[in-house]
Amino acid sequence: MNGEKRQTIKIRIISVCFAVVVLAIFKPFGLDAWQWQAYAHLIAVGGLGIVSCFIAESILVYILRKPGSIDRGVDYIISRNLWFQLINTPLVSLMICLYRHFVLSDKVDGNRLSWGNFFETLLIMAFCSFLIGLYWRFKFRGKYLAAELEEMKQMNEQLQRLQHTIEQATSGAKEHETPNFVSAEAIPTSTIELTGTTSETVTLYIPNLLYVESVGNYVKIIQLREGQVVSDMLRATSKQVEEQLQHYNVIVRCHRAFLVNLRQVDKVLSRAGNMQLLIKHSNDSIPVSRSNIASVKQAIAHQS
Repeated sequence: MNGEKRQTIKIRIISVCFAVVVLAIFKPFGLDAWQWQAYAHLIAVGGLGIVSCFIAESILVYILRKPGSIDRGVDYIISRNLWFQLINTPLVSLMICLYRHFVLSDKVDGNRLSWGNFFETLLIMAFCSFLIGLYWRFKFRGKYLAAELEEMKQMNEQLQRLQHTIEQATSGAKEHETPNFVSAEAIPTSTIELTGTTSETVTLYIPNLLYVESVGNYVKIIQLREGQVVSDMLRATSKQVEEQLQHYNVIVRCHRAFLVNLRQVDKVLSRAGNMQLLIKHSNDSIPVSRSNIASVKQAIAHQS
């Protein structure tokens, strides 16, 4: 069992215990009529809650097909827990209703199975779920944000090392000489002609590329030319451009609409839980999609 699963089980058990304590304080469902036996029934209800949590967690994994992880971001974790509550609350309410009907109705006739009892139980468990969700939201949001900030710090340090390495590798090179970070055998020159679906081409000197943006049926190529940021439009897809640049390991896809040159990334930012890349010279912020976060992190770590 890995750490994430253990953490999830721990959270669910603590949540169930919290709900049992709330029920012990208010004693709904006629539990006060059972005197000391009420606590035995509360333990049984707690057991039902744990079973319900495992069932809901299994359903959730099947639906989302991905575990809750910090790599997925704070918003994903909160959204995932919200979905868990939406599945678990009616499920555990139904299980408690059945327990009320078959076990607790001996002394309290009002525990007989009915729609009224189900909605009463659902309301009580929804209240408990709200309090539990509020607690975990405040407890873990700060933790995840702190972890993301630490990760951003490490990535920015890696970027600085990359920039330093590239500056050393290119300081003595001629203008069109292949830098050390590109394989000279695979790519004989750093200047290439990008082609698209028409006969038009765009001349690109790789070290000066900032980023490539997909705009409809065109791509916008942002690069430095004579010290100025310029953009060229080429009728092509970003996939076509990506294939032509695939041998340059400093150029990575960060979003379905963007390719970036890591050499021209000033720093990595985290805004509202979303990763962005701040580009040199233009100060444009390029988004990093959830599906590309891992590959961008790996590219930065590999280059540094």
